[in-house]
Amino acid sequence: MHPDPDSSPFSDRLLGWFERCGRHDLPWQAQRSPYRVWVSEIMLQQTQVATVIPYFERFVARFPDIRSLADAKPDEVLHLWTGLGYYARARNLHRAAQQIRDQHDSRFPDDFDQVLALPGIGRSTAGAILAQAHEQRFAILDGNVKRVLARYHAVEGWPGEKSVENRLWELAESYTPGHRIRDYTQAIMDLGATLCRRRQPDCPACPLSDGCQARRHGDPHDYPGRKPRKALPVRQTTMLILQNSAGEVLLEQRPPAGIWGGLWSFPECPVQIPARQWCTEQLGLETSELAPQPPLRHSFSHYHLDIQPLRGRITAQNPQIMEPSKRVWYNTRRPDQRGLPAPVKALLQELAATSD
Repeated sequence: MHPDPDSSPFSDRLLGWFERCGRHDLPWQAQRSPYRVWVSEIMLQQTQVATVIPYFERFVARFPDIRSLADAKPDEVLHLWTGLGYYARARNLHRAAQQIRDQHDSRFPDDFDQVLALPGIGRSTAGAILAQAHEQRFAILDGNVKRVLARYHAVEGWPGEKSVENRLWELAESYTPGHRIRDYTQAIMDLGATLCRRRQPDCPACPLSDGCQARRHGDPHDYPGRKPRKALPVRQTTMLILQNSAGEVLLEQRPPAGIWGGLWSFPECPVQIPARQWCTEQLGLETSELAPQPPLRHSFSHYHLDIQPLRGRITAQNPQIMEPSKRVWYNTRRPDQRGLPAPVKALLQELAATSD
């Protein structure tokens, strides 16, 4: 039997704890609007609150409403996302803003199906936005909520399995109250983020500890179940740090889809082709000897990327091969506003610090 959504001890205890200990001063809680809630929810996907706050504040200062975001150039959006990771979120946010501008007169929709139809928004995110912005009764099931519910009911298995996910959705729906939806939504997320942590959960301070089956069994760390482990594959690439006589470095824009889609990066030479030969054939550039720089590894969710940077000077250039729309000479001393992958940004900063 499901708890009565208006009188659940679960939600009552959680809301009482939230009044005393919850987070009430997050920037998207001030001047709350569907737009600000939406931006925060997208940024908070797979990213901690402390990391998101400065990005959120810079983003909404530059794009204070849906129309300003929709009308922006993709590079402007990606520039403000640089370092936050999971760049598909930024591309989807921009596309969704354009869809809202064109289909909803720049007003964020308040209908669940219309919100769900926007790029980058799934069931939980749509529910969170409508609950936070409009007090509509929709359950949420982000990573924090999955952990709280899986532990409270000792739900076995990895939440990525459909049967486990369905069970957690049933619980999330049953506990979502019929009142104070906004507070409850924030409360259960806060509980997972601050007390019911993945590592070192603070069970004695938890308002739900008396009824928590995982605590009763003494094994909260076993919930939720872990994804079956697979060794991440390793890929290799050679990044070419090519400088012209002015000390500017060559960057090229990556394709719109895929890893780092739409961001600006160094040209990448296949590891099996001599780099200077590749520069001549593909870029129309003659170079000095390309000196290896310290290698670095960048890890994605599904593979490791081992990067070998090579640095050299341009000695001759065939302008007919260069594509100005997709390649630029970038001044590291006066960086402009364009989206950069984190390892590329770090290499550019190091280059600026060591250049004459």
